[in-house]
Amino acid sequence: MDVDLRLLRSFAAVAAEGNLTRAAERLYLSQPALTKQIRQLEHLLGTALFTRSKTGMALTGPGEALAAAAPAVLGAWDAARRAVRAADRDASNVLRVGYLASAANERTRPIIAAFRERRPGWRVELRQASWGDPVGGLDSGDVDAAFMRLPFPRQDEFELAVLFTEPRCIAMAADHPLAGHAELRFEDLLDEPFIAAPKATGAFRDHWIEAEGRGGRPVRIGAVTELPDDWLSAIAAGDGIALAPESAARFYARPDIAYRPVTGVAPSTVALVWPRGAAGGGALADFVAAATAFAD
Repeated sequence: MDVDLRLLRSFAAVAAEGNLTRAAERLYLSQPALTKQIRQLEHLLGTALFTRSKTGMALTGPGEALAAAAPAVLGAWDAARRAVRAADRDASNVLRVGYLASAANERTRPIIAAFRERRPGWRVELRQASWGDPVGGLDSGDVDAAFMRLPFPRQDEFELAVLFTEPRCIAMAADHPLAGHAELRFEDLLDEPFIAAPKATGAFRDHWIEAEGRGGRPVRIGAVTELPDDWLSAIAAGDGIALAPESAARFYARPDIAYRPVTGVAPSTVALVWPRGAAGGGALADFVAAATAFAD
């Protein structure tokens, strides 16, 4: 009997979280879809893996046995997948790097140039990630590393090198009443609707709606977006305002959007991120070295 590894990953997430809702958010799945996967795995194995209750999901005896074995199985597959990706990378002389929005800003091109000096004949292929699943490319092996904004989902599962920080600002429709201010205070924006990332992104979403800086006041969500173009369109349409890195005013300048400095919020941090243990040597290690040479 062969088991789809997606089912095993779903089981491992529920076992770790002890809660379907949190596990579903971690996996970017709906709770009904995750429940269906767990039941499918139990049917394949012919036994119950969890005892369900109002307080959560408790492992049964067979569930504990599977939870003990699952990390080795998933780890072996992940290692095999990385080996295949590395062989393909070395055969094609292409390093694939994911990024969110403006990547490492103006440092992106110098980093790539420095990598090419280390690896003549190699090419860096940039692939944009969705805000709805920023680590998806790293999980699947579609990218070798990624330029990310901290914090991001499951951050502690990856290695990273912080490159720089920059202030955050507020983006709003150019005709918004607040656009007439030279500078804004975040405390004066608490009643405004905000453009947000999907809820499943957890700390990433919270950072960009400044959830911790609201004094317990709930945020009004005007729209949920996953890509820069959709984000810009929602802001320009007046669906809400949004926190943005200061560099967005340069990289995403539009006549129908105004960017204003804002006080009372922490800066944004950009890091290069890669799977644990993957940068032991070779092209990825050279890219990490090239990137960190430009770190503040």
